[in-house]
Amino acid sequence: MKVSFTVRGIAIVALQAALVVGLIGAGWLIYRNVPTGATGETGRGTSMLQIVLRQPPDGTNIALDVAVNLYQVDIVAVRHEFFTEPRVGKRFEDFLKDRIRGRSPIVTKLDKHGQGVVALAPGSWLLHATLPGEEQLEWRLPVKVSESKQIVELTMQNAYTRSKSF
Repeated sequence: MKVSFTVRGIAIVALQAALVVGLIGAGWLIYRNVPTGATGETGRGTSMLQIVLRQPPDGTNIALDVAVNLYQVDIVAVRHEFFTEPRVGKRFEDFLKDRIRGRSPIVTKLDKHGQGVVALAPGSWLLHATLPGEEQLEWRLPVKVSESKQIVELTMQNAYTRSKSF
């Protein structure tokens, strides 16, 4: 009789240890995939994304201190989800805001030369930037981060909206 209680006790302790190891392993897998901040440090699994804002060809000299927000969201999947089911009275921009909610963006700033670097985890990102001025430019670019170093150019051609302020 004492042998069965001993085997049962050993089995319980072994299962408890396996549970603890499993929980720690799951936590480590989640922690590994958390995006890092814009510290400029590259760790395992991060990529350096260089953002370059090209000056307009008309030669206007604009202040280029621009804040850039990067959201980890697959914009193609969100678009597919939005357009596959009818959503009466809801715009895509509102639907996108609902999907992004809860995920804080990685924020970086472009310097006076219109350049900035940020460390990101590989995956699908949405870049959002607004250049204020007489003619306001806004960018909403999907970015697929997969290489160790990538460059994204913000130009007049790939701007999401251009609006003139009066």
